[in-house]
Amino acid sequence: MPSRSTYLILAVLAWWAAAEGPGPVLAGGGIAAPQQTSPSPQSRQNSTETYIVSFGLFGGESVFESEARGAARILREWLRARPSPLVSFNSKWGGAATARTLAAALRTAGAAMDPDNGTLVVVLTSHGTPEGLAIVAGTTSDTLTPPDLRRMLDASGAKYRIVIISACYSGVFVPALADPRTLVITAAAADRPSFGCQDGARWTYFGDAFFNRSLRRAPDLETAFEGARRLVTARERRDGFEPSRPQLAGGSEVLALLARHNRPARSGFVR
Repeated sequence: MPSRSTYLILAVLAWWAAAEGPGPVLAGGGIAAPQQTSPSPQSRQNSTETYIVSFGLFGGESVFESEARGAARILREWLRARPSPLVSFNSKWGGAATARTLAAALRTAGAAMDPDNGTLVVVLTSHGTPEGLAIVAGTTSDTLTPPDLRRMLDASGAKYRIVIISACYSGVFVPALADPRTLVITAAAADRPSFGCQDGARWTYFGDAFFNRSLRRAPDLETAFEGARRLVTARERRDGFEPSRPQLAGGSEVLALLARHNRPARSGFVR
């Protein structure tokens, strides 16, 4: 049976999609006030309508909460998205970042956006296996598989999608998701682990390299990815790890849409 916090998130989703200006940021079992302010009218010009959904799926380490929050904040600034991101995460004691609430969030965002000009951005951060992403909230566990996520994205009705997955073996999602209207960026190849998921860390290796360092200063997502891949590879070599080989695939049409409409903002990184 769905938990009380799950019902709360599902009830809030409809309000989030219809809200003018900042909306809710959903936490592990409740709602937290958004940490961003609404972009100025000038920054909204020449921008696509962008909805950002960011989930930290593994509750055992706080890095996934931190990364889900940080990624959403940076993406919103970079894309100049007007609606506040929806951020949900799990903790050691529970949470409502589940497959059910993720599917509901994607459907809500897809229904709210203009299908010809809107972009759905999905960030998922967790531990990964060759089967998919771990979902752990307290004592409850599940696995989000590539076919599961593909069905959720298709059910959302969103025409243009960007999916960024920070997890070991996250390249397993590329064959199922990548197409001309779906850009997929992953922290690792299908047969490689990724690194930096210690409890108490602010970012994983990939999250720090892509969101916190490269994306903030890049003119487009492809440039941000190439910069992040170099940073991750150099750090892994310094630390004696086998390269994780981050992946980028698909998305030719969504990249063209962003190039036509967006002039990304830039800012410095934080540790």
